[in-house]
Amino acid sequence: MSLYFAAGSETTEFTSAELKTALFQALDALGPRKKVLCLPPDITRFHSRAGELTRLAWEYYGDSLAAVLPAIGTHTPMTEAEIGHMFGDMPVSLFHVHDWRTGITTLGEVPASFIREVSEGALDFTWPAQVDNLVAEGGFDLILSLGQVVPHEVIGMANYNKNVFVGTGGSEGINKSHFLGAVYGMERIMGRADTPVRRVLNYASDHFAQHLPIVYVQTVVGKNNAGQLALRGLYVGDDVECFEQASALSLKVNFVMMEREIKKAVVFLDPSEFRSTWLGNKSVYRTRMALADGGDLIVLAPGVKEFGEDPTIDKLIRKYGYRNTPDVLEAVKNNPDLAGNLSAAAHLIHGTSEGRFRITYCPGYLTREEVEGVHYQYGNLAEMTQKYNPESLQDGFNDVDGEEIFYISNPALGLWAYRGRFQ
Repeated sequence: MSLYFAAGSETTEFTSAELKTALFQALDALGPRKKVLCLPPDITRFHSRAGELTRLAWEYYGDSLAAVLPAIGTHTPMTEAEIGHMFGDMPVSLFHVHDWRTGITTLGEVPASFIREVSEGALDFTWPAQVDNLVAEGGFDLILSLGQVVPHEVIGMANYNKNVFVGTGGSEGINKSHFLGAVYGMERIMGRADTPVRRVLNYASDHFAQHLPIVYVQTVVGKNNAGQLALRGLYVGDDVECFEQASALSLKVNFVMMEREIKKAVVFLDPSEFRSTWLGNKSVYRTRMALADGGDLIVLAPGVKEFGEDPTIDKLIRKYGYRNTPDVLEAVKNNPDLAGNLSAAAHLIHGTSEGRFRITYCPGYLTREEVEGVHYQYGNLAEMTQKYNPESLQDGFNDVDGEEIFYISNPALGLWAYRGRFQ
């Protein structure tokens, strides 16, 4: 077990040249490899710098980099245009599409007794450690899992083995892991490196994946004083240590602990990154611990055109809507379609305010009827954008015609919490 590179701080800003030097130093330490697979995230994690790092790995290994498998989980496969935007001039022929329904190998099963333990008795099922067939059977002598460590709603802190077991995982593993996180409680999970879902994935790594030559390349990204994205840390290793170090830095960089609650938050969703509420609801997840009871969350979502990126999940969201936790759990008990897609059920729980604050979605493409049909309030995008213009707002508290609002330009980059609620 080794840590091949580790550097970063709250003020560090890696240049592209420094990033290349750091990655190449880590790859030098690994020694020669003949057949390499890269597992980067997809376009929805464009700001992770994983695209640049994958491109650098291709530069380093040349023809020995045999394949790239974007860890899309249940997301829509990347288009050629998205691949070009994120990975530059890498050959499209290197890229494979993850089939999370049928292209899966089960490495082993985490026992139900362990699930009962970590869920505090709430759940009683086994959990399959599933990965893409290419990961399990591709014969690679190096698998580079690349991505950003940042607070996350399902697992506490994103990345590390989540990129493998969820990003290239199968429907059952994805469904059950998301449901475990939702039932345990999002506000007990976010911003924590040690959570029930992480313990399950760590169990799988320790018991079923030791034969896979996985090395993790973890980034920490935050905004600098000029409001620009900066790479604050890079950690490369083959065990949990690189993730733990990245998590510790991410909490300093990405976690905003607030001394008072937010009465009205306005969140902008970049249309190139957020085209569904499945992804766009990071606006809900990442602000919920900072919003006051009776507060308002306004989501400016010019690119949002659907609820779920997967057609089946989209139908389930439209059918059941974002409802409070007891209602969703009751629906799971009584409806086989929802019980058979627990990640959709988890998403419905994650997307509700539990009646504590109001959520107003202002989508570019969905109608009022569609938005209100899933139990959100509808806002006219043009009117709301005119009132709360992202081009004139700064991240944080703003005064808009005598009204105090808290503006967030990208919810995926952080987690906001009122100190009194984060207990």
